[in-house]
Amino acid sequence: STNKSTIGAECVTASDRNQHQSWTDDLPLCQMCGVGTAPNCVYGPDGKGTQSHPNEDGHLRFRGDDGCFLYGVFNGYDGSRVANFASQCLTAELLLGQLNSGHTDNDVRRILTQAFDVVEKSYFETIDDALAEKANLSNYLLPHNESQKVMERLKELEQEVSGGATVAVALILNNKLYIANVGTNRVLLCKSSSDGQNQVLQIGRPHSTDNEDELQRLAALGLDSARIRQAGQIAGQSSTRRLGDYRVKFNYNEIDLLSAAKSKPVVAEPEIHGGQSLEGVTGFLLLMSEGLINALESAHGPEQANQEIVAMVAAELAQQTSLEAVAQSVVDRVKRLHHDVFVSGRQRATYCSRHEDMTLLIRTLNYPLADAALTPTQGGRVCPVSVPYLNSQSTSKTSVTLSLVMPSQSTLTNGTNTASTLEEGTPTPGSQSPTATLQSTNTQTQSSSSSSGDGSLFRQRGSQAAQPDETGRVPPYVDFSQFYRLWGSDHGDGQSMQGGLGPQ
Repeated sequence: STNKSTIGAECVTASDRNQHQSWTDDLPLCQMCGVGTAPNCVYGPDGKGTQSHPNEDGHLRFRGDDGCFLYGVFNGYDGSRVANFASQCLTAELLLGQLNSGHTDNDVRRILTQAFDVVEKSYFETIDDALAEKANLSNYLLPHNESQKVMERLKELEQEVSGGATVAVALILNNKLYIANVGTNRVLLCKSSSDGQNQVLQIGRPHSTDNEDELQRLAALGLDSARIRQAGQIAGQSSTRRLGDYRVKFNYNEIDLLSAAKSKPVVAEPEIHGGQSLEGVTGFLLLMSEGLINALESAHGPEQANQEIVAMVAAELAQQTSLEAVAQSVVDRVKRLHHDVFVSGRQRATYCSRHEDMTLLIRTLNYPLADAALTPTQGGRVCPVSVPYLNSQSTSKTSVTLSLVMPSQSTLTNGTNTASTLEEGTPTPGSQSPTATLQSTNTQTQSSSSSSGDGSLFRQRGSQAAQPDETGRVPPYVDFSQFYRLWGSDHGDGQSMQGGLGPQ
């Protein structure tokens, strides 16, 4: 393990000289995975956004040997050095033969814990010389003509050694899922049942200043947990566990909030969950950086953030043909939501003046993409959709059903449903199609949204597909003649628009 971590550390150091190359570039990527990203943004009074610093997030998604898969999302701060180092070193510690199908759950948990320990120690070894030089220069009183150079050098050294990262890692081995988390990123597992219901499970809680278990851990070290909760941050970050960040690891006695600690209060030890069997599971796994979660919660509140992000993913999976497009579309949508709330001036706009880097990693579990679905004309297709909703009265939702029910062609005659493809117990709306329905278990709420109309624009179609005429055209499914007449009368010409806008 030491030799392999040394290899990883050497490769990481080399990659610092050329950030566009990494030893991990040659590893096989997992093809059942997609990643979406967006850079940080600060909005001006006119609603236009500007990026305030280079992107600091990172991710990994590799396929190893022996049915092993490794995924991770890294939320860096004060630079991307720690996130970059951790993503490469963790890969070296976990995918170079350390794991195999013969390992038990306890073995895997032990190896994961050791990997994080090696990453933390190896990182500080890479900045050891810079820390020593910084400490040495800080202790000297120099003449004024030399002090300017010293101050500039100290500033350079501070940039070199500062920063940290929070990490969420998912490992799949022997068709079992293991999650290792340090900090404030989030992991969701969505399981879809045969009746179309999605059960959403958040794996673990963020290590933050409002986590009761973390506050008890800090209190046991002699710290004032109530004061930490009230402060909401430790040295500028809400996380109580993180990789790197020498200030809270070595100089914590100089930080007022941490000065009473008997031992190192902010740690890099991961909280590990699993193995959870994925046998027979259909659904998807989501790894989200803190920036993505915070942006969505700032815009819509924290009550339904998990259900809302799952609804967005399910909607995009029903439409997109690539996982990369799915993940990017969801990130872009959260970014738009956040921006729209800011420019609206509504109550939550004050929380949305800026957002941090956002990363979403999606790993499907036997979940089909859009190209594997039936087309609506083949009838009865049920596909997930997103329905905007908020419920401030309940925070206990654990599952959500989102479906768009498309009636088969035989059930729609001139806009009237003669038969229903909706689930038993769901009202069949006359002359309304399609119907989007949102159902949530463990709550008393159910909401639905339907498109409405009298259906008079729809022409009846026979059981056979329409045949092209002599010009090679198919008769239109929708009759626009009334629209063309109204358009013509509004524009005062009183003529039939057949020769203009209407069908030729």
